[in-house]
Amino acid sequence: MSKIKVIIIGAAGRDFHNFNTFFRDNELYEVVAFTAAQIPDIDDRRYPAELAGKLYPNGIPIFSEEELPDLIQKYAIDQCVFAYSDVPYKKVMSLSAVVNAAGASFMLLGPNATMLKSRKPLISVCATRTGCGKSQTSRKVIEILMAQGLKVVAIRHPMPYGDLSCQRVQRFAELADLERHHCTIEEMEEYEPHISRGNVIYAGVDYADILNTAENDPRGCDIILWDGGNNDFPFYHSDLAITVADPHRPGDELNYYPGEVNLRRADVIVINKIDTATPEGVQIVRESIAKVNPRAIIVDAASPIRVEKPEVIRGKRVLVVEDGPTLTHGEMKIGAGTVAARKFGAREIVDPRPYIVGKLVETFQTYPAIGHLLPAMGYGPQQIHDLQETIAKIDCEAVIIGTPIDLNRVIKIDKPTTRVFYDLQEIGSPNLSEILSEFINKHNLK
Repeated sequence: MSKIKVIIIGAAGRDFHNFNTFFRDNELYEVVAFTAAQIPDIDDRRYPAELAGKLYPNGIPIFSEEELPDLIQKYAIDQCVFAYSDVPYKKVMSLSAVVNAAGASFMLLGPNATMLKSRKPLISVCATRTGCGKSQTSRKVIEILMAQGLKVVAIRHPMPYGDLSCQRVQRFAELADLERHHCTIEEMEEYEPHISRGNVIYAGVDYADILNTAENDPRGCDIILWDGGNNDFPFYHSDLAITVADPHRPGDELNYYPGEVNLRRADVIVINKIDTATPEGVQIVRESIAKVNPRAIIVDAASPIRVEKPEVIRGKRVLVVEDGPTLTHGEMKIGAGTVAARKFGAREIVDPRPYIVGKLVETFQTYPAIGHLLPAMGYGPQQIHDLQETIAKIDCEAVIIGTPIDLNRVIKIDKPTTRVFYDLQEIGSPNLSEILSEFINKHNLK
């Protein structure tokens, strides 16, 4: 019987994991290609033979998603597997129409087909959209657990944008590891806060190998924390599933894939940013939870900001630089930098669009709704260079850095800067300390 020919439609993350867990040693299927979207410059590579396994001695090519209809025809593809996240349902089904029109079937792999089981108790922190405040929630969970004397090892949703063979298993325990692994700005934004708090974080491509290595980390491991990304559901079975929802984008929790999966599967749902959202937005999120997951425990939370140097903002014409993925496929219209500009009396938020250069031009063409904010795009050296050149050209008096890392460490900024910090602040009870205390007792971790 001939094998079922497959293309995996991805964005350098879930696609590779689905291949590794479901297709790699599966004699029934032949994965002909991956396609890539959402992240710039991740196509025109190969999934390497040393990761692809014995059935793929030459590896697997990666093409642009734009080529999908032609690839289906050229290779007589039977099935296309959709495998990336933070996507509106309209986009998912539109892509399914493209696939079906070309003659192939459209497939979604679920948790039972792709989740791995840890030998350690595992807590997952995911979200309904990019930019909900998942990272600060993860940090809060880790701080609570570490305060109890527990050794927490974090595993981050993948961001393998470079040499895939070298990125099979990545361990980040010191700031020097960021440079050693040639991290992009996006990777540093996620890894650096963990390193600064004294816990180890892993990422990479092969999440079975990553899990095994993390469970046996030389610093010790009592608990694994899955630090999810891009509103994907976890790669591992969770003993406690926490999902963060954002009332700034009410209704998205039921209209984006696979954010609704996270909402429905959650044991705990954190409604974040209550301090800056409208009461109507908060109520819509509450109604969504009541509709699809009434058993979940709801934690109300705020996302207060701290500003390093408020005097840099007050009365000035400022450029606001925000987290790149949050502004692009996360579609956020407001971030920590914007809140700081308003709170501390900026005279004007300067529109960067007349000054943008290089690949940032493509970014604004793809995501025109970004508006007058500047996304800190840094998926590669060219984007980092273009970000620096753009900031240098902009006619402003100061720069507000609303990203999780200090951009001054990565690029040269020729204007006064101030950083914005934000943390999770729980409101009332139930709260994460109470929930995690029960978790610790249940798993005999004291």
